[in-house]
Amino acid sequence: MSYRDEYERWMKADLIDVDLKSELQKIKDDDDAIKERFAVALQFGTAGLRGTLGAGTNRMNIWVVRQATQGVADWVKTQGGTQTVAISYDSRIKGWNFAREAAGVLAANGVHVRIYDELMPVPALSFATRYYKCNAGIMVTASHNPAKYNGYKAYGPDGCQMTDDAVAVVYDSIQKTDVLTGAKYMDFAQGVEKGLIAFVQEDCKASLYQEIEKRQVRPGLCATAGLKLVYSPLNGTGLVPVTHVLNDIGITDITIVPEQEYPNGYFTTCSYPNPEIREALAKGLELAEKTGADLMLATDPDADRVGIAMKCPDGSYELVSGNEMGVLLLDYICAGRIEKGTMPRNPVAVESIVSTPLAAKIAEHYGVELRHTLTGFKWIGDQIAQLEAKGEVDRFIFGFEESYGYLAGPYVRDKDAIVGSMLICEMAAYYRSQGSSLKQRLEEIYQEYGRYLNAVDAFEFPGLSGMDKMAGIMSDLRREAPKEFAGRRTVKVTDYEDTAATGLPKANVLRYDLEDGAVVIVRPSGTEPKIKTYFTTLGKDLSEAEKEREDLAKAVKPILA
Repeated sequence: MSYRDEYERWMKADLIDVDLKSELQKIKDDDDAIKERFAVALQFGTAGLRGTLGAGTNRMNIWVVRQATQGVADWVKTQGGTQTVAISYDSRIKGWNFAREAAGVLAANGVHVRIYDELMPVPALSFATRYYKCNAGIMVTASHNPAKYNGYKAYGPDGCQMTDDAVAVVYDSIQKTDVLTGAKYMDFAQGVEKGLIAFVQEDCKASLYQEIEKRQVRPGLCATAGLKLVYSPLNGTGLVPVTHVLNDIGITDITIVPEQEYPNGYFTTCSYPNPEIREALAKGLELAEKTGADLMLATDPDADRVGIAMKCPDGSYELVSGNEMGVLLLDYICAGRIEKGTMPRNPVAVESIVSTPLAAKIAEHYGVELRHTLTGFKWIGDQIAQLEAKGEVDRFIFGFEESYGYLAGPYVRDKDAIVGSMLICEMAAYYRSQGSSLKQRLEEIYQEYGRYLNAVDAFEFPGLSGMDKMAGIMSDLRREAPKEFAGRRTVKVTDYEDTAATGLPKANVLRYDLEDGAVVIVRPSGTEPKIKTYFTTLGKDLSEAEKEREDLAKAVKPILA
């Protein structure tokens, strides 16, 4: 069937959602717009679905969600167990609609559903999946993407994002399911009436908070430390769980950024609700300067990432990168647990291959085993699962990746901005109580281990041809590896598609180690049409490390542009 035929089929169908019918009417004379929506379908991959909201097979809408959920239902029905799926959703446009539609498909397939009665973040979904011993979990979110996006993440019974094998089965089922007519469906109210759909109960929510609060390093410290905080949920799911936990541990001087306090899927105050970037934190920084806060903190819409700005001695505020926060937290957790006598025997920490090598220096200092995984927090979750299988899950003390994702403890299997926020605030309160600060401790770490600098660039490849261009670039790099970058000779090339060489699962990642110790990593994004480049440089001071990073970025640009 041609894309025009598929468009006509959608035009004739009862699409329920009036927005879809209106959109199709508007593009009836625009062949390019029709082709872009119908020539391909959103592909269900290891990160589930993510795309622009709208009509068509290449958009996020209730029909694509129903089709994907039929694939999940078909997989669940082969798994035995409780035959239950947990569902949550964040503040994005149509989030509740998509969650409800997914519940209706599962119920029609005889699969039980546990769905949150209010928007809740990724860690809450991971926790509920484990708490109710579900076969799978579904999180309706597009993470930190702009407002026009929504998405759908699928989780396995361990609360970790689905394995590649499970995804392959789900994808095969999706391919056999007609997007408009193939999915079974039951009205949400009917599913509730039949006892197939039930809400997540308060005991589950309370248990999540209890598990998070168990991860305090110095319990009771925050109640007397007098930490002054400005917090922004970036109009997402973080407000309720983050403030609940912070209040429980004694942090009560919290000023919420008013324009970003409540759920708003249009994200009207920042076009890109990503706590990694300064623009998203701008409102919070203004408020921090007015109030003289010790710390400004922001969580992304699905509250699995957290970013901060720390107060400097001169009263200004400096953003902390994901790598810097990762090493600060690793250092704090190790030192604090040793001091309190709560460090397990043979402790394990985990970071992704694109995260900072500084973590290895800190782990070695404290006698902690540091494991490396592929990019994507499910691989950190997999390391926790391996420890759990051996009856050694308590050995896991911390995991992080450079993209602002942190987890302390095995109670969930995805990054958790709630526990990240709690530990960041506790750490800031501790250093404040010692007459120090996050800034001062970070500088001490650099003085002790060296001035590492980590930076990430991204090259976008939009449109239908974008994925082909990305594949071509990676193929060219494999065929002929650059012999040098900015005059610095390449001494080692690691291709993560070569599992025998890396000891890790196959991944489309290339790493170049340079003669002066610098590292360049090239990796296509798993969720967006981008190729990301990761740079690690080490200088005698920040300016030297920054200069080399600039030189390397200039050298990489013509290769990827």
